[in-house]
Amino acid sequence: MSTRKQLRSLVEARQGIIVPGAFNALSAKVIADLGFQAIYVTGAGVTNMWFGMPDQGFMGLHEIAEHTARIRDAVDVPLIVDADTGFGNALNVRHTVRVLERAGADCIQLEDQVAPKRCGHFSGKEVISTEEAVSKIKAAVDARQDPDFLIMARTDAAATHGFEAAIERAQKFAEAGADILFVEAVTEAEQVRALPQLLGKPQLMNMVIGGRTPIFNADQLAELGFGIVLYANAALQGAVTGMQKALTVLRDEKEVQESSGLVATFAERQRLVSKPEWDELERRYS
Repeated sequence: MSTRKQLRSLVEARQGIIVPGAFNALSAKVIADLGFQAIYVTGAGVTNMWFGMPDQGFMGLHEIAEHTARIRDAVDVPLIVDADTGFGNALNVRHTVRVLERAGADCIQLEDQVAPKRCGHFSGKEVISTEEAVSKIKAAVDARQDPDFLIMARTDAAATHGFEAAIERAQKFAEAGADILFVEAVTEAEQVRALPQLLGKPQLMNMVIGGRTPIFNADQLAELGFGIVLYANAALQGAVTGMQKALTVLRDEKEVQESSGLVATFAERQRLVSKPEWDELERRYS
């Protein structure tokens, strides 16, 4: 089964699969190695880790396509790719879909913010008109070459127009052909519980650590009927904490030992980057 068919099956099962975010190929390999069934290529994570900048629209199509291609080469699990606003109007969205489909994405996420977008849990968001947002979803649906390539439609309207308006938008996105719906940054537990009853398409629930949406256990979200439970930047936040801890010890104690528990062992690092497989290839071609 192709990764796109795998992803469609996982989403339509509505069993709340946990999908962590990857910000580069190594983080994707760690996620896959731990047995997660899909990966989210996070725009915020790429922006934070690649540029050292906040998630405020600094990433472009080239950067996310390059990261998608590298991650696709590194892992064989389904990839959901954060395509922000599609990097322009409906025509730009058409181009974005073509580029990311060729790069190896299995699903792209498109949102309805005004450009330059910002993290869904930041203040100051604005959204485009419902009509323009619907036209962009239609363009994305028409642009895909593989019918199993999935389109996820995200709305940030809950923060600007209210929860009911966000539901109305999401329903129109579904009617335009979106396969998965994503109502971002709802702030009340009751709203989280209500979403699967209000919208018929499979949905993603975004669990932002430290964000505005109350954290639910993934099993609870599965019982409610969500298809995907997204932890877009858990790996990134964990990596930052790990770096800070290891480097603080190095600064203060002037050394870091493998036995410290602060770092991956040398052997584990080589395993994760598939050095034994490359050694075997080297022997084969020598």
